[in-house]
This record gives sequence, C-alpha cells and structure tokens, in this order.
Amino acid sequence: MKVHIEIDCTPEEARTFMGLPDVSKANTVYVDTMAKAMKGVSNPDQLQEIAKNMAPMGQMGLKLFQNFVEGSMAAGARSTGSSKKDDD
Repeated sequence: MKVHIEIDCTPEEARTFMGLPDVSKANTVYVDTMAKAMKGVSNPDQLQEIAKNMAPMGQMGLKLFQNFVEGSMAAGARSTGSSKKDDD
C-alpha cells in the first residue's frame, strides 16, 4: 500500500515544521562573498583557482563530492532498473 501526502507550504514554513535552523543570514554572507570574489574574474583559469580555494578541502573535496554524486547516480540507476524488472 502506498500513501501520498501533498503539503502546500513555503520553504520557511517547512523548515520551521521540521525543526531545521534558519540559515538565511549565513546564506546572505556566503552569496555576498561569492559575488565579491566573482567581480575580479576575467577568465576561466581565475574562476577555477577561486573555486579550488573556496571549496572545502580544495581539489580533494571537489573530487570526493564528484565521486559521491556519480556513485549516487549509479546506485539510483541500478535501483530503478531492478524495480522495473520486479514490476514485469
């Protein structure tokens, strides 16, 4: 049996309902910092260097995140493929 529930609320209402912290001030600071950093970028090499410096753990962090996303996508594809076989 499957039950589907649809809740119509704003992101702020959902965050409050789930007990998540309000990170809007931190997000504003982050966006302002990124905007200031991007103002001086005139070519892709500069952009790549800024991304490396701002990313957690630098290049290694980016690679770990990339591996995580690729692994998740592969697992999702395997999961979807096996459920289709079960439905047949």
